Amino acid sequence: MAGVITASKPSRMVPFTRLSPRQFSNLMTALRREGADAVRRGRPWSLPLEDRVVLVAAYWRTNLTLRQLAPLFGISKSAADRIIAHLGPLLALQPRRRFPKDTVLIVDGTLVPTRDHTVAEQSKNHRYSTNHQVVINADTRLVVAVGRPVPGNRNDCKAWQLCGAKEAVGRTTVIADGGYRGTGLVIPHRRERGQAELPAWKEEHNASHRKVRARVEHVFARMKGRKILRDCRLKGDGVHHAMLGIARLHNLALAG
Repeated sequence: MAGVITASKPSRMVPFTRLSPRQFSNLMTALRREGADAVRRGRPWSLPLEDRVVLVAAYWRTNLTLRQLAPLFGISKSAADRIIAHLGPLLALQPRRRFPKDTVLIVDGTLVPTRDHTVAEQSKNHRYSTNHQVVINADTRLVVAVGRPVPGNRNDCKAWQLCGAKEAVGRTTVIADGGYRGTGLVIPHRRERGQAELPAWKEEHNASHRKVRARVEHVFARMKGRKILRDCRLKGDGVHHAMLGIARLHNLALAG
């Protein structure tokens, strides 16, 4: 059975990947260079690499069940499951290892409702969720690192220490909100005990801090256009791979 969605028709590929044909072609070149299309033992893939990438992107974008998604590509449910399990990790964003000396980064955590209760816990949104620490470049808004998910009942301060993002950025300047007190990051000024209000220069500094830090919220809004980040059914590392893959697609679309 022929599929309805294919990478050979940009009008059907772009809505799911949010990439232009040129950006998509660049992604394919990079994936082949990384060995995503290497010949392996056993039954060959039922779809070319381009269509497999679109399938994974469509799954992240729509959060359809595999029983619903597979017929749109003309394959079986089990074949779609194998493609997502194999290609999801290969699409993952690789964290930056070095940053220019004057780089400023922004970090914040976001909760992803996750059905696998072995990696999730009930959080402030009253759902089983995982906490993901996302680090972006303050100038470019590109995602530079995504920490491993921690249970959603951990606050951002603890998650920052546990997820690996702290090690990924090294000594680079990182700004954050007030929830990261005691971490050594650049956070807003707070009133001391007994202090009625902050001095004017501190209020000015906080206003500037809020404007810059809002950029990470804009990145979350773009990333969460993929519905899988609103209700993830993947198990184990699946939610981590989805977050990393969506970050990579976000960077490609933003870079132009």
